[in-house]
Amino acid sequence: MSGSRSSSVDVSEVGALAARIRSEIGKAVVGQDDAVNLLLTALFAGGHVLLEGPPGTAKTLLAQSFARTVALDYGRIQFTPDLMPGDVIGANLFNFQTSTFSLTRGPVFCELLLADEINRTPPKTQAALLEAMQERQVTIDGKSHPLSPRFTVVATQNPIEQQGTYPLPEAQLDRFLFKHVLDYPSAQQERAIIVGHGSRTGQMDPKSFGVEAVAERAAIDAAIETVAKVRLTDEVVGYIVDLVRATRESTDIETGASPRAGAMLAVAARARAVLDGRDYVIPDDVKSLAAPALRHRLILSAAAEIEGRKVDHVLSGLVERVAAPR
Repeated sequence: MSGSRSSSVDVSEVGALAARIRSEIGKAVVGQDDAVNLLLTALFAGGHVLLEGPPGTAKTLLAQSFARTVALDYGRIQFTPDLMPGDVIGANLFNFQTSTFSLTRGPVFCELLLADEINRTPPKTQAALLEAMQERQVTIDGKSHPLSPRFTVVATQNPIEQQGTYPLPEAQLDRFLFKHVLDYPSAQQERAIIVGHGSRTGQMDPKSFGVEAVAERAAIDAAIETVAKVRLTDEVVGYIVDLVRATRESTDIETGASPRAGAMLAVAARARAVLDGRDYVIPDDVKSLAAPALRHRLILSAAAEIEGRKVDHVLSGLVERVAAPR
């Protein structure tokens, strides 16, 4: 019984930490509650997040505000068509004074990396992040260099149908725990944005809005340990398996989700349970995360594309059809 009480205390502490982060981000970003909750879920689940949306929907400001609140070593890369892999991970440069090579570390050597407009650079440069995101290390000239065990990527991209963009390869997309699609704000939220931002001149950054760090590294580590202890019953595991396998059996989907996707969905569901104040996962945790966890891992069949079907619509139908445990 004492172990159960200890777990409850840990869960409440994580909830309080998340509330402080939400409050700080709210100083700069109006609305986008779903995006904030997914960033928190990914932080405590140790995953990466891809934010997609049209220009002007606060993708970059949201990522910057999130980074500022969690007090992690922060790095940023503005992806452009002429960016090279060495600009991301670094390179061994020859020092003529000492006649030796020395490592110049790239911006990827940080704890929280903002990969801004990641789809504006060619796949060759995008691929420089693959090893970093999967194994939290980079290889330069045959030598491996470890990154922080907390290394996390928050990437932004404009919709791929816009000019001057390169669609992310499937292998790159699979490294992201979530892909969240930001929409335009409601009329009330847009009014609040204009009132709060319309009188400002100069740089719109989190610091100017008074956003401060409220989550120390030790608190984040403790939250991640709490998530790892959350109970996942056999019934919920079976539900995740059924959901993932349903994406491979649908005639509307050419390529379904992998077993890795199911494992990542399970970790995310544990984090969502903690954010909701529970030390056990319920089917609704899985259901609420199915779209952001799976939408970027599915490829529609040719027939579905011809019919104008959308991935989110097909995925929503699968979630409705797969029976959840009671």
